Amino acid sequence: MRVHICAVGRLKGGPEKALIDDYARRFERTGRALGLTSLTIHEIDDRKGGGMAAEAALLRRALPKGAALVCLDERGKLMSSPDLAARLAALRDDGTQDLAFVIGGADGIASELRDEALFSLSFGKMVWPHMLARVMLTEQLYRAASILSGAPYHRA
Repeated sequence: MRVHICAVGRLKGGPEKALIDDYARRFERTGRALGLTSLTIHEIDDRKGGGMAAEAALLRRALPKGAALVCLDERGKLMSSPDLAARLAALRDDGTQDLAFVIGGADGIASELRDEALFSLSFGKMVWPHMLARVMLTEQLYRAASILSGAPYHRA
């Protein structure tokens, strides 16, 4: 299963990008043997400032055709790391080819796009800057692969 992160905004160089790149490499290295073959980040820019509706249209174009969708949203489901790992494994085992995690812009994700998601995922009641949400998501994806592989990274 190929995993994608589709996010509003471009990440410039810096500590966030370094962390994301590191966790993405770790995910790919650990996940390959588990059938989690790649992690690709798709960045979109709403240069015309069309708001959530315009961002949703751009995000839809960035999504791989037929991808299962998960939205990051403060109103989403709280999950433990093992629960997320189990969900990834179940989707993979059910034959999902592409799984896309969507991170919206400053105003969130348009409800029409959220409604298309398998589920929405929350990192808690606090609102996180989008660049930190990307770091947290890539780390959790690596952690999920680590859990599935039986590696000692996750200690619970």
